[in-house]
Order: sequence, then structure tokens, then C-alpha cells
Amino acid sequence: MDFGWLKQFLPRGLYGRAALILILPVVTIQLVVSVVFIQRHFERVTEQMTTSMLREIALVIERADSAATLTQAEARLTELSQALDLDLALPAQIPAPATDAREITDFTGLTVQSTLHAGLPGLIALDLTNGGRVQLWVENRYGPLYIAFPRGWVSASNPHQLLVLMVFVSVLMTLIAYLFLRNQLRPIQRLAQAAEAFGKGQVVAYRPTGALEVRAAGKAFLEMRDRIERQTESRRLMLSGISHDLRTPLTRLRLGLSMLPEEAETEAEIAAMARDVTEMGKMIDAFLNVAREEAVAGEAERIDICPFVVQVVEDAIRAGQPVRLVACPETPVTAVVRPDALRRALENLIGNAVRYGTNAEVTVAVRSRSLRIIVEDDGPGIPADRREEAMRPFTRLDPARNQDRGQGVGLGLAIAADIARGHGGSLKLLESARLSGLAAELHLPL
Repeated sequence: MDFGWLKQFLPRGLYGRAALILILPVVTIQLVVSVVFIQRHFERVTEQMTTSMLREIALVIERADSAATLTQAEARLTELSQALDLDLALPAQIPAPATDAREITDFTGLTVQSTLHAGLPGLIALDLTNGGRVQLWVENRYGPLYIAFPRGWVSASNPHQLLVLMVFVSVLMTLIAYLFLRNQLRPIQRLAQAAEAFGKGQVVAYRPTGALEVRAAGKAFLEMRDRIERQTESRRLMLSGISHDLRTPLTRLRLGLSMLPEEAETEAEIAAMARDVTEMGKMIDAFLNVAREEAVAGEAERIDICPFVVQVVEDAIRAGQPVRLVACPETPVTAVVRPDALRRALENLIGNAVRYGTNAEVTVAVRSRSLRIIVEDDGPGIPADRREEAMRPFTRLDPARNQDRGQGVGLGLAIAADIARGHGGSLKLLESARLSGLAAELHLPL
């Protein structure tokens, strides 16, 4: 069935829907308990009590009818009034109403009324409105017989008090539950506000609070925001680095062209300008590769890490790079990664290792909830205070690394770190304990 029409009547906010989920079952239970159980229970009790009282009334009527004279009947009624604590009058001093009288809210009065009419064929009228007393008039051989007694003798006293108490307690519990619910929903609202502000370019202070699930969502949001901020900062530094690094070769090329004689072009000058153009091309190509990294990363898929790393190392060996795989777990280790992006990160780390060292080693290690791919070299390494700087785009640490081993534009580590963050991991630069050079650890979640 299509319940789409019902959505227009439902609250749209989280508070309203949560309150509806909370209140609707409570109200339903109250109605079911009140109607099905309480009302039926009081009806049965009232019927039993009225039937018992009916025997006493029948006794009074029988004793009055069996009297030989009115005086004897009055005497018998006086004795019964004292013995049974009833108000009896024959003939009735109070005139009988035209019809039965009952309060609208007196639900048990219906049972009293029907039971008395069924048991007393001569019942003239019944009044249940006189201050908690039952008044009835019955046909008798000496005239209408008036009988009155407390209402508590034929029905449970104040049955509405239980309903009022239930409603009051339900409202109180609903209010308390709503206050607790509001405290649980407030962290979700704060998370939504922080996410909305971040979407508008504003970074507001946010601390995960609330239930475990809400805290987990808040922590995931903070990690996502940090990754986005780092990537944005990386792109910004990349663009500023391009404008700075391209300015020098462009200036040399412009100066060389301006000083070039019109009648002759020497071979050395042409070669120098060609090198400048080649360097510019490498910078531009590197920048474009990083810029379109997100577009060509491919879909994430679950793969076995060890065969994947073995293949990357074998490809590097075939390319003439001095690298070897030191260790890899024998049991299958699967992780959800983007293979093309991860391959590029490993190739960059291996390329850096063999560029600045003479040998490179790759190790795959598994922890309880993470995977480590370590690439070590025997080069000069990077000082601890400059390792964070080394992972910035277009950063080349000339004093720390051997630039004579090859030309780079300072994007290898930045690309690897960016890919690691895109997988929810990180890249750490440490000192190699085995080769005394640099150890680049790529951490990926399992």
C-alpha cells in the first residue's frame, strides 16, 4: 500500500518525529489498557456488586408486599432500614423522576442501571445523581417504595481516579523522556550545524558528544574535515609553488632569447634553453598528474595486498631499480583500496628511495586494525624536524637529499601522502633502523 499521503501529516523535524515515536505508543497503550482492561474490569465488579445489592432490595420489596396492612409494612421497613442501613419510605416522600437520571461521565452507572432494571421488573425510576447515593422507586401494593443507599455498595468507588492517575503519570514520564531525548538529539543538531557551516567555508568549534554512535559520526566528520582541509592546503601550496618554480626557468628562457644574436644561434644556447623547457614540462606534467589524481583514482575494491605489492616490486625491478621485497605475511591480507592510486603511491616511494639511495627494501606488516607498507633506503635520510615539510608539494630538501641522483619537482611524497589520506590512512617518515636511511611508512586501515 502507498502511504505517501500520510507523510504530509507527519512532522518533518527530528524532534517532532522522535516525540511522535515516543508519545504514540504511550497513548495507544493507555487507550488499550483503559478501554479493554480497566473499563471491562470495573463493569464486571459493578455488575457483581449490584447483583449482591439486588438480593437485599428484593428482600425489602418482598417483606413490604407480604405485610397485611400499610402499618405493618412500615414497621417491617423500619426494622430492615436499621438492620440493612437503608433509607426506606412507603409511600415515597420524594416524588419519582419521570426517567432515570445519570451523569454523562458515569460509565459504571450504565451497568448499575441495566442490572437493576433486569432484576426489578417493578422499578419505576433510578437516580444516580444525588451526591454519591443511589435512589430508586419500586412499585408496591401500598404505593411507590423509596429505597436509597450509598453508591459505593454497587460500584467501585471513584474508578476515574485510576484513569486520572495513569494519565498524569504518563504525561510526567513522557515529559521526562522528552527531556532525555532532547539531550540525546542535541549532539546531532550540533553535528549538523558544524557540517553546514563547513559546507559554507566556515570552521566552527565542534567536539563529539552524546551516544557512542553519535560520537562515532562526529569523530568521522572531524577526520573528514581535517582531510579536506589538508587537501585544500596542499592544492593551495601546489598552485603557489608552480607560480614560483616556473618563474625562474621562464626568466632564464626569456633572457636567453633576448640576448640571442639574430644572425646565429649557437648550439650551447639552444641546449640550455631546451633544458629549461624540459624542466618546465616536467613541472607542468607533475602538477597535472596531481590535479587529476581524484578523477583517475578509480573505484575502490577489495584486493589481496601481498600479491599486489609483489607485482609493484617486480615491475620496479624490471625497470632497473635496485629494490627487493623483505617480508610479507603468508596469510592473505585483504583491504579495500583504489589499486591505481595505491600503485602510484608505492611507485613514488620506491622511486624516491632508489633516487636518493643505492638500495631500497619494501616490507609489508599487519597490525590489529591497520596495514603498514614500509619503503626503506640507505640514503642520507631527512632530519626529523623537516619531515613534515618534505611531504608538502614542490618541496625539495637539497641539503638533506642527494639531488645528483635525479631530478624531481618535490611531488613524490606529497602525492603518496595525499593518496594515503584518501584511503583513510597516513604517511609517516621515520629513520630506517636497518638501512640507516629514510623509512616511509604507508598506513592503511583494514
